Amino acid sequence: MSERLETKFEIKSWDEKPYRELPDGRKFAEARVALAAAEAGIEGEATFDALLYYHADGTSSYVTLMQFTGRLGEREGTFVLAGSGSYDGTHARGESTVVPGSGTGDLAGLRGTAVSVSTHADYPYMPLTLEYDLG
Repeated sequence: MSERLETKFEIKSWDEKPYRELPDGRKFAEARVALAAAEAGIEGEATFDALLYYHADGTSSYVTLMQFTGRLGEREGTFVLAGSGSYDGTHARGESTVVPGSGTGDLAGLRGTAVSVSTHADYPYMPLTLEYDLG
């Protein structure tokens, strides 16, 4: 049976550094983000790493890895989400999948997907909808 959890993570820190900047305003950057969750259904911390490509107009595309450590429902452990997304100037939208075999502890065998859609108005939170199975 699939579970669905609509939650949000608090952005505790966002450390982003460009590593290649082009004369026309395009750039490549890497970011490390620390997140915390303390809502019904999920409690713990996550580290979110991203590689980003910015167009000259400020829109972007990115790939991500996020490791969560804590409690999901009544189960405790860790898991990793791998994903990609984009920012259109207003909305950041990312989609991720639980990396097979990344669950540990009570979260071993976790399967699922996550979607996050946010705007600057959501800051310092990142909304997240997680659909998962622990079958």
